[in-house]
Amino acid sequence: MDSSSRKRRSSGRVTLQDVAREAQVSPITASRALRGERGVAPELVQRVRAAVDRLGYVPDPAARALASQRGTQVPVLVPMLSNALFVDVLEAVHRVLFPAGYQPMIGVTHYDAQEEEQLLRSYLAHRPAGLLVTGFDRTEAARRLIAASGVPCVHLMETTEAPGVYCVGFSQTEAGADLTRHLLSRGHRRIAFIAAQLDPRTMQRAEGYRRALRQAQCYDPSLELLSPQRSSIALGAQLLEQLLRLRPDTQAVFFNNDDLAQGGLLAAQRLGLKVPQQLAVAGFNDLAGSDQMLPPLTTVRTPRCEVGTEGARMLLQLMGGQRPAQPCVRLGYEVVVRQST
Repeated sequence: MDSSSRKRRSSGRVTLQDVAREAQVSPITASRALRGERGVAPELVQRVRAAVDRLGYVPDPAARALASQRGTQVPVLVPMLSNALFVDVLEAVHRVLFPAGYQPMIGVTHYDAQEEEQLLRSYLAHRPAGLLVTGFDRTEAARRLIAASGVPCVHLMETTEAPGVYCVGFSQTEAGADLTRHLLSRGHRRIAFIAAQLDPRTMQRAEGYRRALRQAQCYDPSLELLSPQRSSIALGAQLLEQLLRLRPDTQAVFFNNDDLAQGGLLAAQRLGLKVPQQLAVAGFNDLAGSDQMLPPLTTVRTPRCEVGTEGARMLLQLMGGQRPAQPCVRLGYEVVVRQST
């Protein structure tokens, strides 16, 4: 009994040597055929693939990573899976990376910088092929981990012109300002901002809101209601009721996320308020169901699928040793005006 047969019997795993023996080629030829390298005769490739099918061979990612110093896994770190925004990003990333032979791995940070740092330490120890992370808000230790790893990394959802940084996103600040300007164009001056979670992108939208109101000379900090709780429909209803108890003269509300705004609309109905005649309501992200609310919700349509697609494409270039023509890709957004304003 040869060594490869003993190894297979002890581990129960079909090895590349088994495939090579079945296809009557050398292990090096079998490996090159499976990697799709040019120079391998089509007849040999067909024999190797037929052997793979007969034996049920599955490549060992650990062995591949050891041989190449880089695996095929790509960690994708997102803050939360309960937010459809990030589910859409992940779907788009998968559609690009998986057909190219890479396996996206989902890491959820729960908006916790320390948890993200722990995830990075774990993932980078396995020498992934690349890395996709959300935004730029992380610990200094996490930044050093990414830089020292040598793993290609693309940042999603936010943009920067910092040298050596690859990113795909849009201006959260400008989007927040544009939505506020829309409310101002409707004649509203007492415009509130209701937000939850308070992650960096939320606070960038808040800055856009403040900027637009300061330019219109009607910014009132008492009309901001910021909650660290997780964003939800129920919380949106609670926060609107709280705001109206404090400031019943509010004319319009900019919610930092659509689920909050949906809850706000439901609360307005319970309170007997006519929307938009007595209170205008706007959201952000154009999540599912916003166009079906009564009245349909005005919101900002964000390019989350495009962020995932373009970010994954940029990462493919970096993993292939190419330098993207644009290290920073700025995508657009759209203020979708519906009947709630």
